[in-house]
Amino acid sequence: MADERSSNSSLHTVDSNGSVSDNPAPPKENPLFKWYAVMTQPGMERKAISVLEERIKKFKLSDHFGRIVIPSQQKEKLDSQGKKKFFDQKMMPGYIFVHMHMTDHSYTVVKETPKISSFLGASNLTRTPPPMSDDEVDRVLNRAAHVAQEIAAKPKMMFERGERVKVIDGPFTNFVGDVDEVKPDKSKLKLLISVFGRPTPVEIEFTKVEKVTT
Repeated sequence: MADERSSNSSLHTVDSNGSVSDNPAPPKENPLFKWYAVMTQPGMERKAISVLEERIKKFKLSDHFGRIVIPSQQKEKLDSQGKKKFFDQKMMPGYIFVHMHMTDHSYTVVKETPKISSFLGASNLTRTPPPMSDDEVDRVLNRAAHVAQEIAAKPKMMFERGERVKVIDGPFTNFVGDVDEVKPDKSKLKLLISVFGRPTPVEIEFTKVEKVTT
């Protein structure tokens, strides 16, 4: 069982213990399995997965469940020394996705799991919530790939060494610096900015700066 994370160009799977593996493609072998969006208590996504896994084993329903994921992306930022750091950002806070064969028993196992509120789309009139469409699942679980395609399709702003630019996003927002090196293959710049009165090199994406016009 797992929750989902993605990076700028790839998506990762993270289980309830925090271990990471690469495999964003949802399994499609069993035609009875569908993806369902399940609401959890705020901030309890990983705990809900852990408890649900235990209940699935307890009720011997492993053959009714596939992957359980938290859709999230791995973002990058620069620390105060200009070093790249990564952090996880949930794409849909308060939701987990469950790949399962929907029956009365499997529905109840999920619905009565502590930290889980309800299935998205379920109502008092029906116990059977609507499954997510293939397009919806693809857009979320493969979000990173779609974003990469969108970025590749956009024209890239070109910079030159010695140009003056202003940082518009990240920890150095509003800092002004000079372009020391251009890395077009990575769409990044090496800037020299003044930190505590000293020139400090930082690496930053094209999209996080703008040219300073005089």
